[in-house]
Amino acid sequence: MAIEKKTIRLLILEDSQNEAERLVSLFRNAGRATRVHRLTSSDDLANALQQSWDLLIAAPTSENLEPSEAINAIRRQAKDIPLIQLTADNDPDAITEALALGAQDALPQGEDERLILVANRELANLEERRGRRTAEIALREAEKRCQLLLDSSVDAITYVHDGMHIYANRAYLKLFDYEDADELEGMPMIDLIASCDHANFKDFLKNYQSAEGSAELTCSGIKANGQTFQARMSFSPATYDSEPCIQVVIRAETGNAELEEKLREISSQDLVTGLFNRSHFLELMDAAADRAVNAGQPATLSYIRLDRYSNLLAETGLAGIDLLLTDLANLLRQHFGDEAQLARFGDDVFATLQPGKTPEQAESELKALLKKVEGHMFDVSGRTVQTSLSIGVAGLNEKTPNAQEVVDRAHRCADELNDGNGLKLYNPAQELAAAANRGSIIAMVQQALENNSFRLLFQPIISLRGDSSEHYEVLLRLLNPQGVEVPPGDFLEAAREAGMAEKIDRWVILNSIKLLADHRSKGHNTVLFVHLSQASVQDQTLLPWLSVALKAARLPSDALAFQLSEPDATTYLKQAKALTQGLAELHCKVALSQFGCALNPFNTLKHLSVDFVKVDGSFSQDLSNAEAQEALKTLLSSLHAQAKLTIVPFVESASVLATLWQAGVNYIQGYYLQGPSQSMDYDFAAGDE
Repeated sequence: MAIEKKTIRLLILEDSQNEAERLVSLFRNAGRATRVHRLTSSDDLANALQQSWDLLIAAPTSENLEPSEAINAIRRQAKDIPLIQLTADNDPDAITEALALGAQDALPQGEDERLILVANRELANLEERRGRRTAEIALREAEKRCQLLLDSSVDAITYVHDGMHIYANRAYLKLFDYEDADELEGMPMIDLIASCDHANFKDFLKNYQSAEGSAELTCSGIKANGQTFQARMSFSPATYDSEPCIQVVIRAETGNAELEEKLREISSQDLVTGLFNRSHFLELMDAAADRAVNAGQPATLSYIRLDRYSNLLAETGLAGIDLLLTDLANLLRQHFGDEAQLARFGDDVFATLQPGKTPEQAESELKALLKKVEGHMFDVSGRTVQTSLSIGVAGLNEKTPNAQEVVDRAHRCADELNDGNGLKLYNPAQELAAAANRGSIIAMVQQALENNSFRLLFQPIISLRGDSSEHYEVLLRLLNPQGVEVPPGDFLEAAREAGMAEKIDRWVILNSIKLLADHRSKGHNTVLFVHLSQASVQDQTLLPWLSVALKAARLPSDALAFQLSEPDATTYLKQAKALTQGLAELHCKVALSQFGCALNPFNTLKHLSVDFVKVDGSFSQDLSNAEAQEALKTLLSSLHAQAKLTIVPFVESASVLATLWQAGVNYIQGYYLQGPSQSMDYDFAAGDE
């Protein structure tokens, strides 16, 4: 069962076609799908740079184009394309020269394993840079929206730096009876506070400079005309124009202040235990994550699950379990005191956040909590109940990705305590080792094969040319024991390494045939596209087995299209040729996916009996510029000249549909049209109208 991974767009500066092919195979064998272009001249490079590329690998020398010239051309066009320079030997001077010219790294030609490691590093760095640029754009857009919200807010809002106004919205100006924000710019905020409250305001602001989070002050404001009014001011840290400052929200004091305060307090509390509720606790987590990353202040999250919750609920009932939870909440308060923020995170889950502590520093205190709860006798309506806890612990530090990831880590640690009454700290090294050891995934795959518990999804492939047939691609999914979907790349790769790919392919084929036969019996003219892994491409017993399976199902052979990838077909060209010829003799359709990645993709195609060609997804992602559109049209034109039906995947917006139609595409597929579904229920007739 193949899966289409993200394709690397690779430029190769190498005079030898054979050496370029060897480099492509090197990446392919390392599990990296590649779309490759070999540079042959400076003009060729100029044309290539009109498109997007991820990496350039340059041979030590080239008669057609010097590596230094390639680097300069990339710099002139301000392209973010990392370059790896290969050298003839391990000469330090040559390596230093390449780095000085602007290469990201330089290494001797032939050190293949090192080349892959360096390439993976540079590709990861490139993704981070692209992600950062995307985030910066999103941030600017968010700041624009925030500015609009500030300007239109009914609350009076100002930003203050060193006690001076740097921004005030319209409501703030109206509240203090000013006409123009320029009148306030640079004015000390204390000038808008009644003189009787100056001392309190100064003390508050002085103390707040070193405080964290939000705080409030009630004082008298003074308008431009000298009139005073009572106001409640909410202070919180903020940034404005990238400068740290204080946001002040002012509301005129009303007789319902006490009620408003009570409502605000209730909105952040769990009504059963009186602890913080989940939503408020997540806000505290976000603030702690920000402090960990920006101020270097660590914190520890403990995900505390009550053991045997369902049994306790059955034994004590809803009223009884509420009493137990309230008792446990009080115990947590006594145990942690004021040093931790406590929340009821779920029905049977509590959470604690301990600022300033690492998980290792919190461990002894949490172990003491385990013993305390284990020995505690909970009184539930005169009945004694005992229970225990499972505690998963994760830290927030300068490398914290986001608060939700920390929660997920602690959650996973708690889930791993199968016997309960235990404590587990998140260990990145152990998690990486666990990821490397795929035994549990392989066991899940084996169980899914034995229990028929894989899940099949169907994504429509839709004609742009009025074909009324229903086409779906079959996609395979695996759920773990907790019902969470395992990433297809993880379990398919693990299955391939364990030699189980053929079994999975046959399971998919058999179940696709059964579902298709039933679906077609209801009057649907449906064709299913089924993936074949590289193991099946090499499997000489597949064709006779398939012939028997089709006859037994009494299903027309052309109702199935078997899809193999271009990288697999190129690597195992002899076997792929025999397989596609055999499928054609069975009257099955054949599709070639990820097309256009090889240095000479049509060389592979001429050896295969193929009906459909699905171009690589990277072609869809490049359609924002005219050069990429022209490249796709040229590719499609050559395919149509060979009477191949073409499919373009990853269609994610309506904006590319006109381009694809003009390019002559036969079929399209993507989330804009419909994502994978458990049902074959797409209305193909709607696309014809």
